[in-house]
Amino acid sequence: MITIYHNPRCGKSRECLAFIENSKQEFEIVKYLENPLSFEELEVVIKKLNVKPIELIRTKESIWIENFKWKTLSDKEIIQSMVDFPILMERPIVVNGNKAVIARPFEKVKEII
Repeated sequence: MITIYHNPRCGKSRECLAFIENSKQEFEIVKYLENPLSFEELEVVIKKLNVKPIELIRTKESIWIENFKWKTLSDKEIIQSMVDFPILMERPIVVNGNKAVIARPFEKVKEII
């Protein structure tokens, strides 16, 4: 089953969702701003993405700039910042089994479906 971590206000996320809908594969939508991921769920997604937690951060978000930019944070602290402020999480993220991509551009989804 494909899962898309989706922000409906994001144009890139909407493009990715449309692409997945057109693929005719089963999928579920997680609106992560309404239903934030737990620390453990984020750890699993990061492992599937095969990235460092900082690579999942939207570093241009004002919350990041105002609260975290000048700090040296551990991976766990970075993950916790996304739990506390889900808007910091890059989007969209698409997971299919043990594989995942940050779908920017949305065509990256082709790598896992």
